[in-house]
Amino acid sequence: MPANKFNGFTDLGIGVGLRIPHYDHIFSQAPAVDWFEIISENFMVDGGRPLAVLDRILEQYRVVQHGVSMYFGSAGRLNREHLRRLKSLVRRTKTPWLTDHLCWGSVDGKYTHDLLPIPYTFEAAKITARKIREARDFLEVPIAVENVSSYAEFKMSQMTEWEFLGEVVERADCGVLLDVNNIYVSSRNHGFDPMAYLSAVDPARVAQFHIAGHSQFEKYTLDTHDHPVIDPVWALYAEAVARCGRTATLLEWDDRIPPFEEVHAEARKAEKYLPEAAAECA
Repeated sequence: MPANKFNGFTDLGIGVGLRIPHYDHIFSQAPAVDWFEIISENFMVDGGRPLAVLDRILEQYRVVQHGVSMYFGSAGRLNREHLRRLKSLVRRTKTPWLTDHLCWGSVDGKYTHDLLPIPYTFEAAKITARKIREARDFLEVPIAVENVSSYAEFKMSQMTEWEFLGEVVERADCGVLLDVNNIYVSSRNHGFDPMAYLSAVDPARVAQFHIAGHSQFEKYTLDTHDHPVIDPVWALYAEAVARCGRTATLLEWDDRIPPFEEVHAEARKAEKYLPEAAAECA
């Protein structure tokens, strides 16, 4: 039974990111992986090796698309050519939903290739939600937006990050990709209680979880995706699962990538939290 309106795939289980260093292992060993998350932009091409690899993966595994450049929070219009290419990929992969970040990163057609935080204002929420709805209607697939890690705040903000997230997803009527590591990282950088953030997120909108490792520096915490998940993040994940029920979970490991077996083993640690999850949201 679906956990909520946006999560019709409670049996999807635990996924890992599809990364180039693991291709040979995946194709030679065919590991038992519940699903792979792909970065959409890496496969939005007309042909060649990326699509050949993707088609081999699709023969054996379910794939969920994750984007890094929709930039719903940018003031300009959505890139129509980007949307057309993305829709072609959506049809190819049959992804059950599509995720991207709640951020901005482009101005007048120029891209920063970074996930920049949005000022938490009602006007920004209105613009962001409108663009999410526009993308969803064009792509014809459910969309969930991810909370990003942040390292600076805007004085003009009119609400907290979690209030802004709620404002956007209610206006857009979309799902949430809840990155519990990003909540933890931002809480360290800005001095808020991560449990307060989590308790403010509507469980009925959570479509997917991200978990990951990060790096702690003297003055800030950085979302590096190059370490195992630490105990406080696992604790936050356990609370998220208790609130939202059995929900598809993805381990991110994108730098200093170890052998596939190590990444997969780290991802499978999430399993011990899922059996205790209720079939319905709290």
